[in-house]
Amino acid sequence: MKQAAIDTLFMTIVAMIFVIIIGFLLGLLLYSLSRNKSPYAKVCYSILSVVSNIFRSIPYIVLIILLMDFSRKLVGTGIGATAAIPSLIVSAAPFYARLVEIAFREVDSGVLEAADAMGASRIQKIFKVLIPESTPALLSGVTLTTITMIGFTAMAGIIGGGGLGGLAYQEGFSRNNNTVTLIATVLILIIVFIIQFVGDQLVKRSDKR
Repeated sequence: MKQAAIDTLFMTIVAMIFVIIIGFLLGLLLYSLSRNKSPYAKVCYSILSVVSNIFRSIPYIVLIILLMDFSRKLVGTGIGATAAIPSLIVSAAPFYARLVEIAFREVDSGVLEAADAMGASRIQKIFKVLIPESTPALLSGVTLTTITMIGFTAMAGIIGGGGLGGLAYQEGFSRNNNTVTLIATVLILIIVFIIQFVGDQLVKRSDKR
């Protein structure tokens, strides 16, 4: 049970590090392209938007099967917590990217216009306006994505990903041991509640309104 909980936390933490980095950059790119009026930018935005929507729409249980060979080549194994990480990243990064794009879109246009009037560069607008103004929404997005990730790790366990989901299926459901299934479920819920609580506190502290 202890190892299963560790595996779930390992998958979640490692995958979320990559999801936050990739999702933030992709979301920033989507936001920048959406504000660019050139035909080239519109085409690029449409392509990225479609690709993002495709990966967000594929059920995770299907995606992990589709990426099984890719994961095996990338990490050297097709089973275990490490093997589930690539599919977790591919599935959650586009989801978080959309949340990042939405967070940036909600920044008051007046603040951006003021930054332009003061001659702020693109980098300055990103780090001194966009990110500070959208921090609560970005943190809320991280919280939501992390909780979604916990659900993904549980599904990964069904096909050999390990973690609490794997324990609930292999030791609980397959062996008709309802106690193990119940305990694994409770542990997953506890992790989710802790993440939600911490996320809510961070959002409150970062919200200057």
